[in-house]
Amino acid sequence: MQFKYPELLWGLLLLLIPILIHLFQLRRFKKTPFTNVKFLKQVVSESRKSSSLKKWLLLFTRMGLLAALIFAFAQPFIANDTALQEKETIFYLDDSFSMNGQIENVNLFKNTIQDFIKYIPNEQRFTLFTNKQVFKDVEVKDIQNDLLNLSVAAEQLAIAEIILKANTYFSDNVASQKNLVIISDFQQRMGNPLAIDSTQSINISFIKPSSTLLLNTAIDSVYIGERSNENIELITLLSTNSEEETIPVSLFNDDKLIAKTAAKFDGSKKTEVRFTINTNEVILGKVAISDTGLDYDNQFYFNIDEKSKIKVLTIGNSSVNFLERIYTEDEFTFSTSTLGQLNYSTIENQDLVILNEVQKLPTSLITAIKALSNNGGSFVLIPSTDGDIASYNELALSFYGSQYINGVSQKISIANVKTEHPLFINVFDKKVTDFQFPSVNQRFKFKTKAPIALEFQNKEPFLSGSKNAYFFTAAINNDNSNFKNSPLIVPAFYNMGMYSLKLPPLYATIGNNVEIELPVTLQQDDIIKIANKENEFIPQQRVLPKKVQINFTENPEVAGIYKVTHNDQTIRHISFNNNRKESELLYSQLPENNNQTSLSRFFLESQKNNIINEFWKWFAILAFAFVLIETALQRFLK
Repeated sequence: MQFKYPELLWGLLLLLIPILIHLFQLRRFKKTPFTNVKFLKQVVSESRKSSSLKKWLLLFTRMGLLAALIFAFAQPFIANDTALQEKETIFYLDDSFSMNGQIENVNLFKNTIQDFIKYIPNEQRFTLFTNKQVFKDVEVKDIQNDLLNLSVAAEQLAIAEIILKANTYFSDNVASQKNLVIISDFQQRMGNPLAIDSTQSINISFIKPSSTLLLNTAIDSVYIGERSNENIELITLLSTNSEEETIPVSLFNDDKLIAKTAAKFDGSKKTEVRFTINTNEVILGKVAISDTGLDYDNQFYFNIDEKSKIKVLTIGNSSVNFLERIYTEDEFTFSTSTLGQLNYSTIENQDLVILNEVQKLPTSLITAIKALSNNGGSFVLIPSTDGDIASYNELALSFYGSQYINGVSQKISIANVKTEHPLFINVFDKKVTDFQFPSVNQRFKFKTKAPIALEFQNKEPFLSGSKNAYFFTAAINNDNSNFKNSPLIVPAFYNMGMYSLKLPPLYATIGNNVEIELPVTLQQDDIIKIANKENEFIPQQRVLPKKVQINFTENPEVAGIYKVTHNDQTIRHISFNNNRKESELLYSQLPENNNQTSLSRFFLESQKNNIINEFWKWFAILAFAFVLIETALQRFLK
């Protein structure tokens, strides 16, 4: 037994007072004459015995009364050691998409919030944070409405990040017990709970609100398959973890249903469906399914706008037939000019300029190419076999410190494709092996800090560069190389053209760094806005003389199709979807000794561990009982 005010126990010394009073009480005798005392001797003897018993009973009663009062004021109690320790409790509530599933017709996230509000003690102070919000040092009544209005989103903290963030909310008091309660479905992408550092100074509890498997079917992605002059084949990929065999899939253009089909899984967990749409039609597309699992992955947005054609200019006397087959009219505006007939004023209007084996670069051309690059355009330098190194380097040195050194007459093959280079990303399904690589007869030694896309057998670069500048180290005419006959030429030059003007993709993923370029000229104080029916924001933008670079980082936060507007005029559209990682539904194993599946059970056990059994009321009742006993003794015992 412990006492809230143990110092009051010194009051038990007061028990000596009634003892002293009863033991040393002075007796006064009064003489009374009687005619005959013969008959009084027996009465006196009996009265003395009765009086002595009453005094002893009164002594014990008064001592009991005094002792009971002292114990009552000292407030005795029984409790666990941890119940008396100061506590700091922090809750993490996972509000990611995977917590928003429907299990037995109950929304897991909303049900978890309602249980939290219902079972947490009203007087308990705590801190609660989610992936987006923080409520510091509050009681549940302070934030009840805020909790009920919480919604799920794409953000997801890892377990290590949760612990790190929680540590910033704990005080520096080393004597307090620090408790972190993590409420989540614990997907594997959060990290392994079993790998938590056991030397942590905080107590971590894991609560998984439901152990029932969430059944879900998701639209994973959309991409374009075959394309002709009349039709585009749109392919939609779906996945499921249920035993569902078929599910209806709908295709909308804006709000209009334009096609519907059924996805058949046939025992597999993945499948695809195909839609055919008109090539010349602007599509503000949404692929949709109806599923009772997660909601966010039941729609997938994309758009196909009328494409802005990329302007490509080739300068030189060499043949350009191979480029005409790559830069087709449906995507590019392709033009060519010899150096002698070149109109320099047209260079600034191009997106990509190819210097095709020009023997010597005039200073005026170098100046125009540098200005093009500074304004967001790109160029490709293909040297002539007898090219002027000094003029090449006047241009090359300004980009990645590149430099042509000297010519080498030696046949050598290209031997390595850098598949991680932007020009060849997603070109090959697997690592390039057993490939018939092209070769060159003459080349230039070349040094550069630019990323290499293609390299020779001796590890020297054949094609290098990125973004706005690309350099070949050998002529590619048929006399010097068979590169024009290689399959590598198509993705190399095609992607150089596509990267020279970053048009909006079929769709983008929220949270990824997305950059597009718009071929518009803005006046001073003009801005580009991004908007849909519910949201509008101004993205990061860089204004160049002939185009605007738009960067999406923090915005948007909501999936959908957005208009890109200038002066209230729609330039084009861009679609955003949430990352589909939350749909994987792969869960981590939790520690056996500190995990729960019920918030009610967790709070009940916490209250049991912190319960304090107080006894001061019983001692107060006992003191009152002694008062009654003393009253009875005084009244009835003579």
